Amino acid sequence: MSCNLRQQTVDALRAEAQGSIQKARVNVEVYLHNPVGIGEHSDVLSAIQVQLDVISEQEERIQVLDKYFNEPHTH
Repeated sequence: MSCNLRQQTVDALRAEAQGSIQKARVNVEVYLHNPVGIGEHSDVLSAIQVQLDVISEQEERIQVLDKYFNEPHTH
């Protein structure tokens, strides 16, 4: 049971990171296709960079999960 909980936790962390990547990608697409429609972001390039940083951070998180926690846990 604890191994199942371990895998569920790792899977949930991966899913959360993937969701954050998708959200950031959509935000970048909105900024690219309709930059004047985003009133609170007068500096579109900075707003896009923030989203790119989110993508980079989350991709790194997935790499760490894959490298250190993807294999079955042994006691």
